Amino acid sequence: MRLLLIEDEASLRAALVPLLEDAGYHVRSESEGIGGLERALTDKFDLILLDVMLPGIDGFSICREIRK
Repeated sequence: MRLLLIEDEASLRAALVPLLEDAGYHVRSESEGIGGLERALTDKFDLILLDVMLPGIDGFSICREIRK
């Protein structure tokens, strides 16, 4: 299963990525909203874990753009 993690807090991202990979997920991560949105729209993911408060564009706006 392919998973995209969009999280700006480096320590949380660093903790989550290995845990998710150990659980069998193929994880890609982005640290800011615009990069996360671009990755979500250009690659195919089964699940996106999305922070609400991100630099550049908030998580709610990213979710709306993905759903279009």
